Amino acid sequence: MGLRRTGYRSVGQLAVRGLPLAGLVLLAGCTSSVRIAAVVTGGVAGASTGSPAIGFLVGVATDTAANYVVRVVGRTRQGAEQDAIAAAVGDLPVGTSADWAIEHTIPIGDEHGRFQVVRIIDSPLAVCKEIAFSVEDGDDTAWYTANICKQTDAWKWASAEPAVARWGFLQ
Repeated sequence: MGLRRTGYRSVGQLAVRGLPLAGLVLLAGCTSSVRIAAVVTGGVAGASTGSPAIGFLVGVATDTAANYVVRVVGRTRQGAEQDAIAAAVGDLPVGTSADWAIEHTIPIGDEHGRFQVVRIIDSPLAVCKEIAFSVEDGDDTAWYTANICKQTDAWKWASAEPAVARWGFLQ
C-alpha cells in the first residue's frame, strides 16, 4: 500500500489517505445514520486495503445489511403491536371499547391507544371482527380500521398493510 501502488495516482491517494468524514458524508449525499455508517465503513475499508473497489463493495454490503436489519426489526415490532391489539380485542362483543398498550423489549416506541369492536364478520372460512383503533402520540390521536380473525388458538391481524410509504404517489 502506497501512493502509487494502485496504478492510479489520484485514486490511490484518495484510498490510502482517505477523505475526512465530513467529505465522505457530503460526497455520498446521505442523511441517514445507515448511509453514514456505510460510507464510513467503505472509506475505512478502501483506505486500509488501498483499493477503492473493495471500499465501494464494503460500503454497499454494509448499507444493504443495515437496511435489512432495520426492516426486520420494524416488521417485528409492528407485528407485536398488531398481536397486542388483536389479543386485547379477542372475545369482546360488538360495541365494546377498551384500552390497548404494547411495551417492547427495548422501550423505544411503546404505543398505546383505544379500540372499539365495530362488527363481526362471520363466514364459512373464519370468524372475523372489524375494529377501529387509535394510536395516541402525546396530544395527537390517529384512528385506523382493521380486521382480525380467529385462528385455532388466538386472534390474529388480518388486514393487509398499504404500500403507500414504499410506492408513494405511484400507488
